[in-house]
Amino acid sequence: MQVKEDKGFRFIDEGQGEPLLLLHGLFGALSNWDGVVNRFSQNYRVIIPLLPIYTMPVKQAGLTALNKFVEEFVTAMDLTNLNLVGNSLGGHVGLIFTLKNEEKVKTLTLTGSSGLFENSMGGSFPRRGSYDYIQERVAYTFYDPKTATKELVDEVFETTKSIPKALRIVAIAKSAQRHNMADEITRIQVPTLLIWGLNDTITPPYVGHEFDRLIPNTTLRFIDKCCHAPMMERPEEFNQILEEFLERELVV
Repeated sequence: MQVKEDKGFRFIDEGQGEPLLLLHGLFGALSNWDGVVNRFSQNYRVIIPLLPIYTMPVKQAGLTALNKFVEEFVTAMDLTNLNLVGNSLGGHVGLIFTLKNEEKVKTLTLTGSSGLFENSMGGSFPRRGSYDYIQERVAYTFYDPKTATKELVDEVFETTKSIPKALRIVAIAKSAQRHNMADEITRIQVPTLLIWGLNDTITPPYVGHEFDRLIPNTTLRFIDKCCHAPMMERPEEFNQILEEFLERELVV
């Protein structure tokens, strides 16, 4: 995938059709969505903005600034009728964006989303300089620890070695933990798909059930032997569930 640069933004933009806007998580990389891009770029315009998690001013690092960034990106790219998909922190940002810009959102898909409860980093924050610690924490987010490849662990380790980046990560994580959306998400009216790992340790299955209870128009699907990032760990099942949902909503 080619990272494009335009109007001050860096992003992936593949395929044509209805826009499928993907929002990655706190440690998410564009590569997390490889399986989704490969499957859906045949029939959709798949767009992934690179969220400024590691570059925004530390004092502004939080959900408000991330939502503002997405709003500015959507406006700059002149996007409407969005099929919005968010993983983990990206789901949290997607919820805020949808509440503030519901006229631009056609469907919302959440997978392992924060916004109600999350066991962030397994209950701890990045410990700089310990490769074994980072390896353990990254593996913690997958049902099969082998999914935490050396390349993925190396990428997270390099990120947490940077003091400014680590400060931003902690600030954003705390912002997400403070911002419980239980009272707000009852107002979301767009069709919402919830895809949850049955073995999610960060946002456990009961969190998916709680989203299902609070958001009026939802479809909840679980994937077995899957943890916090279904689109990475079980891409075929994830894509099949998402495709069926989107096709159903297109017909409607």
